[in-house]
Amino acid sequence: MLYSNKQIWKVAYPILLSLFAQNLINITDAVFLGRVGEVELGASALAGVYYMAVYMIGFGFSAGSQILMARRNGEGRYDALGAILLQGILFLLLLASCMFLLTRALSPGILRGIVSSDSVYFATLSYLDWRIFGLFFSFTGVMFRAFFVGITYTRVLMPNALVTALVNVALNYLLIFGKAGFPQMGIAGAAIASVVAEVVSLLYFIVYVFIKVDVRKYGLFPLPAFNFRLIARILNVSVWMMIQYFLTIATWFLFFVAVEHLGERPLAVSNIIRSLSTLIFVLVNAYATTASTLVSNSMGAGRQTDVMPLCRRIVKMCYYLVIPVLVLIAVFPEGVLRIYTDNPELIAGCVPSLFVMLSFYLIAVPGSILFNTVSGTGNTRSALYIESTTLVIYTAAIFYLITYLKLDVALCWSVEHIYWLAMLVFSYLYMKKANWQSKRI
Repeated sequence: MLYSNKQIWKVAYPILLSLFAQNLINITDAVFLGRVGEVELGASALAGVYYMAVYMIGFGFSAGSQILMARRNGEGRYDALGAILLQGILFLLLLASCMFLLTRALSPGILRGIVSSDSVYFATLSYLDWRIFGLFFSFTGVMFRAFFVGITYTRVLMPNALVTALVNVALNYLLIFGKAGFPQMGIAGAAIASVVAEVVSLLYFIVYVFIKVDVRKYGLFPLPAFNFRLIARILNVSVWMMIQYFLTIATWFLFFVAVEHLGERPLAVSNIIRSLSTLIFVLVNAYATTASTLVSNSMGAGRQTDVMPLCRRIVKMCYYLVIPVLVLIAVFPEGVLRIYTDNPELIAGCVPSLFVMLSFYLIAVPGSILFNTVSGTGNTRSALYIESTTLVIYTAAIFYLITYLKLDVALCWSVEHIYWLAMLVFSYLYMKKANWQSKRI
């Protein structure tokens, strides 16, 4: 039986609210730092995307684990979920340790070679020196999130994310500006606030599991020893998503590096547009994540014929939510941009880029949901091939339009149209032509 709109929304809306609250970390960084200076605003864009590239390696592992847990949930093998969750946490803590050491050692040299402005370079390092500690907590937290999404028990995500966002907003205010006796730390304060917020998020998940979850049903305890065979099985699904997510954000980092070479003002503009884009993408990503987990559950229950009708239904529901938001922002662009800065010149410089950004979401909605449908079938290697091919096209567009032609920053954002159009076409062709119905994981 095909999932109804009500059932889809029941899974999607807690994910939507949790993603919105979680992304407030990046949004509030931009809002507060926009009132510190354009250098700090631009540096937070580079540092934030740089950190996200590393974070997405762990998130990719959790996304593959989520697909595997959703499949086991659909099969009724509930006791297998706890082993996947706990082994995933052990693996990601080891991975976080490695990524922490590598990032601390290599980041200064990497950034010095690609950032042209000294002030932006030092501000970026100041942020990363603190932000990188968050890997240990965020890597663990995403496994708990994958578990709850995999079993479609997404209601826990909403209060967790709300508490996380409130902690982040409060600490941003106190640490960036030095209020209530706290030290005035500027961009470093934003990084510390984000790390503490991730600690609070993880603690919330742990306490919730002990209080609300049937630990026997899901095989959550006792804590197991390291199971290399199970880790290998998870990696068989996850490794392609780890590579895929890393490449996606790493390529987006190239976009901001290319824009940084156009000047500090274009970089500040792009960070504001990125922040607004992140807010809108939360709506798309919530439905895309829902598509992935419901597709995996459907296939686990042997309902392969439901997959494409389910995908179309989710695309339609996503449009109903996204289009009014796009129209509202387009009607009041200056009012929305004033949230980030009081500088009239910076606001005026953002408006053309804002309209370009809004327009690509008409393609991003079906592109993202269809791509996550591919991942939800368990064909994560094929998803990586689709992503990699798309990123080659996207990177070529960045170098030609931004680095070579040095277009105005608004036109630079048109590379996102190219990315999502390629993603949509390749994902559609795969679902139309490939033999994904028989995939076993």
